[in-house]
Amino acid sequence: MTSYGLTEASPGTHSNPVYNRRLIKVKTIGLPIHDTKQKNVDIETGQKELGVAEVGELIVQGPQVMQGYWKASEATAEALRDGWLYSRDIGWCDEDGYVTLTDRKKEMIKFKGFSVAPAQIEALLLEHPAVADVAVIAKPDEEAGEVPKAYVVLRPGYEHQSAKELMEWVNSKLANYKNVHEIEFIDAIPRNPSGKILRRILKDQERQKIGE
Repeated sequence: MTSYGLTEASPGTHSNPVYNRRLIKVKTIGLPIHDTKQKNVDIETGQKELGVAEVGELIVQGPQVMQGYWKASEATAEALRDGWLYSRDIGWCDEDGYVTLTDRKKEMIKFKGFSVAPAQIEALLLEHPAVADVAVIAKPDEEAGEVPKAYVVLRPGYEHQSAKELMEWVNSKLANYKNVHEIEFIDAIPRNPSGKILRRILKDQERQKIGE
C-alpha cells in the first residue's frame, strides 16, 4: 500500500514518499501528506494518544477534512471530535511516523469491554507450522458479549492437528481477554479479489448455526 484516504478527507491523508524509493515502506500507508496531522488513540475512548507501536485508532486533522455529514448531526459528532476525524481504522505508528493499518474498528471483538484485534490473533496462528490460512471473528457470547473464534485452514500433512492443541498453543501467547474460545477447521478462508478476508460471510455462517 503506497497511500491512504477516505471520503471524509477529500480523500487523501497519507502517502509513501514516491519521490525517493529508499524511503518507501511498502507495508505501510506512509506518512501524513502536506498540512495533515495524525494521532493514534486508544480504541475504547478515543481520548488517549498512544505511543510507538501501540495499536489504536488512526485520527487525522487537516484542511481537506469534511465539515460534517449532510443532515446527520449524530454521525458527524461521532466522526468529528475537537477538529479530528476518526477514521475507524485500527493500526500503529512506527518511530518514523509511518502508519500500518491492521483492522477496521467495526471488526474489533468486544470482550467484556475490552477491544480485541482479529489481526493480532491471526498473525500469531500463522506462525504455527500447521496453519496455512486463518480468519478470526467475533462470536456472540451471553456472558462476555463477544469472544474470538478462529477459522483455520490446515497445511497438507497436518490433518492430525487437533483444535484443542492449537487453541492451547495460541492462547499461551495471548493476554487472557484475547484468548480464542473456539477453532473450526475449514477448507478455505473467504476472501475478495484483493485478498481481504470476508469476515461477514463467516459471521453470517455463525449466526445461522446459532439460529439452528
